[in-house]
Amino acid sequence: MLGFIGMPGPLELVIIAFIVLVIFGKGRLPELGSGLGKGISNFKRALTGKEEIDVTPTASKTQRAEVEESNSKKKAETEKLPES
Repeated sequence: MLGFIGMPGPLELVIIAFIVLVIFGKGRLPELGSGLGKGISNFKRALTGKEEIDVTPTASKTQRAEVEESNSKKKAETEKLPES
């Protein structure tokens, strides 16, 4: 039925990679790759029957920096407030 559809060639792979790069941007690609790798390893672990699967998300460096900056701003604001 779908015998005419084969494996994508080099040109098709380049086009797909370009579209993914345009959609997600170069800053987000490492996060996507990391998530994909963890998903594959969790899938393999599930097939072998090990019980523990790590599904905790990890924050990127920029996300951690933003949280730390936000926390330090909140701390500075609370220190500036006069006590009533």
